Amino acid sequence: MVSEGRGILGFVKTTREFELKMRKKGRKEIEREWCERVLNAPTEIIEQNDGSYRMWGFIQEEGKYLRVIALSDRETVENAFFDRNYKRRRQ
Repeated sequence: MVSEGRGILGFVKTTREFELKMRKKGRKEIEREWCERVLNAPTEIIEQNDGSYRMWGFIQEEGKYLRVIALSDRETVENAFFDRNYKRRRQ
């Protein structure tokens, strides 16, 4: 099931799994607008074996990199979290 939620820049499509994960402690602070920003202008994109995509983007307000997992359409967000290891992996 895919749902849409309003971000500042437009609509963000999400899966039910995403909606459930965002209710967990530590995930509630992730804003849809940030997911939308990463989808529109990722720092890095890696295609996974299942056809989904890992995308990273720096969120200035938090001073952290947000990893967004998108389905094969590269529009529907399945998961999002702050990736503490991203900088170390890039160096």
